[in-house]
Amino acid sequence: MIDFDTYIRMGEPGGKERADAWKTAIGLQAVDGLKTSEYLNETAAKHIEGNLTIDEVSTLVKSYYKSRTARTPEDEGVQEADLASVNITRILNESSFSFSVPGFMSIHQEIFKGIFKFAGQFRDYNITKEEWILDGDTVLYSPARDLKSMIAYDLQQEREFDYTGRDLSGIVSHIAQFTSGIWQIHPFGEGNTRTTAVFIIKYLRSLGFEVNNTPFEKDSWYFRNALVRANYQNLQKGIKKETIFLERFFRNLLMGENNELRSRYLHVRASELLAVDTPTSTPTSTPTSMIPENENIKRLVVAIGYNHFSVKEMIAAVGLKDRKNFLEYSLSPAMDKGYVRMLYPNSPRHPRQKYLLTVKGLAVYKGIKG
Repeated sequence: MIDFDTYIRMGEPGGKERADAWKTAIGLQAVDGLKTSEYLNETAAKHIEGNLTIDEVSTLVKSYYKSRTARTPEDEGVQEADLASVNITRILNESSFSFSVPGFMSIHQEIFKGIFKFAGQFRDYNITKEEWILDGDTVLYSPARDLKSMIAYDLQQEREFDYTGRDLSGIVSHIAQFTSGIWQIHPFGEGNTRTTAVFIIKYLRSLGFEVNNTPFEKDSWYFRNALVRANYQNLQKGIKKETIFLERFFRNLLMGENNELRSRYLHVRASELLAVDTPTSTPTSTPTSMIPENENIKRLVVAIGYNHFSVKEMIAAVGLKDRKNFLEYSLSPAMDKGYVRMLYPNSPRHPRQKYLLTVKGLAVYKGIKG
């Protein structure tokens, strides 16, 4: 396997981002019990080192499988994992993102093109899936006739959700709930968890978060099982939907916590089978502070608060006069680190352009002001 952490520590230009993307892409294959080939790992290393483009990696991997004549069912799974990993890496290294139904569908299409004939298409049949953590029972997935409307509804509800005044713990809890709802719809025949994960990573980045990809690399199987538990209930057996498991995953992902993530504790009869008491509430560990060390960024976050400010208004709010220095040492770093965003991001020179805090910035503001 690739030693991703070594590449990340080396900090070569672009190398860290490429290593992070591969780390997630390869790790996510575990949600369907798949593993990548050694050939893919070697080729990915060359891309991380800057010796191959992602297009060249894609061409080489496709050629590798075309040249192989003898195939086993296991080979098919490895091929799927390799091709999907390349495609996920490409998506994660792109800055573009559309928070929409077509955007959600396009992520599935981009991940599974050349793998599934139905890539990017909603299923036209109802599904069930036996889950070992449910003792063979299934989550109730959305009916085929309602898929598009249900995704559209969830996305609209998220657009209208007000993050103002919420602390980071509350934000993480909400993100877990939103992710759980999107996943439960299960609009595609296969590949729903990988699609949901990539969509959520891209969305979190759009909110200003620097996503720690390690949980997706090491705990993607737990992630899927936590989604199952968040969407399953059987009142006759005294089983209720439990989002706490998924929240622990997101607390590790976004807050730097180190909650123990073990799938065996998610089994509906875990306490009986393992003779242990499974946790039922969020651990009280202290989250890693997201408050920036850069005093210029901190001052700007406090100055903006819940307001929408022009550049001129921000300069006045932080008590500066030099526009050039403000842009270079305050605004640009704050935007690069995901604390501040434009009101009209697709039109930087908009005549009524304003700046406001991202969700991450709001969480930091709440932490500073108390």
